[in-house]
Parts: sequence; structure tokens; C-alpha cells
Amino acid sequence: MADIFSVIADPTRRHVLSLLLERYVASDIDDATAAEGADGASAPLGEVSVSELVALLELSQPTVSKHLKVLRDSGLVTVREVGQHRYYALDAAPLEEVEDWLIPFLSADFDEGLDEDGIDFEDELDELVSKAEAAVTSAKSSAAKAGEVAGQRAAAAAERARALFGGAARRFPTIARGSD
Repeated sequence: MADIFSVIADPTRRHVLSLLLERYVASDIDDATAAEGADGASAPLGEVSVSELVALLELSQPTVSKHLKVLRDSGLVTVREVGQHRYYALDAAPLEEVEDWLIPFLSADFDEGLDEDGIDFEDELDELVSKAEAAVTSAKSSAAKAGEVAGQRAAAAAERARALFGGAARRFPTIARGSD
């Protein structure tokens, strides 16, 4: 049996587990209720067929089956066979090993904010956020000034063009305005 950490290290298998979790949560976790499958058989809620997983994952059927076998061998999924069809459901019990490993990290007191060199990362982060906000404000101000200058230059160019065309129209009255 593969190490649970190596099993969940694969992004495709994590995606499969997420899809099974979504189906499990959507079923309202009511084990007493059953849904009728496409074949007319009664299927427990929270199950997903292999063909549905293939469609959701947009992968080939052999690829999905390979990942489902790894998940099945590690105990993370259960399978129910109905004729040639396979229905998979999540079994999160093996993830307790991952949870047991993570709890010490999640419960450690990291709120002190100081590393072993005595650097206060929270203060440094606050300072970086302030600098970033000042840079954004400055950039917006610079962009507004640049836009104003560009607008003034465009207006001056348009006025100059009008004057040139006006002068040309007076010199050459036979040229009709707007002719193509």
C-alpha cells in the first residue's frame, strides 16, 4: 500500500477526491436515502460513476481508472459494482494520518511573529504593505498627470489641424469638405 502522502501528492488524485467530496457534501450525508441511478438501481448518495469522473476531469478513461485504483488501494475511496459500471465514493478515514501529522503545525504558536534571529515579520509586512499602497497611489497620480498632458497635446493637435484645413479651404475653395 502506498504512503498516504504520496497518494495525495498527485494533483489529479486530489482533484478526484475534491469531486467525490463535493458529491458527498451535496448528498446531505443522508445514508438512509438512496438515489435511483441511470440503470434504475438504487445507488447511495455521494457516489460518482467512472464515466462521470472521466467527463468532469476531461481525462481518458484509462488515466482516470489508474488514479482510482491508487485511491482504492490506499483506502481513500470505496467502489460499488453494478454490472459493468463502477461507482466510487469518498472514504476520508485514511486522511486522519495526514490530519495527525498536520495538527502540531496548525496548533503551534506562530503568533509571536519573531523568527530565531529576532526579526519581527509582522512589522516588516506592515511596512511593505504601506510602501506598496504608496506606490499604487503614486502610480495612479502619475497616470492621471500623463493622461492630462496627453489630452492637452491631443486638443492642441486637433486645433492645429483645424487651422491648417481651414487655411487650405480658403486657398483652394474648389476642394469640397468631406469629399472622399
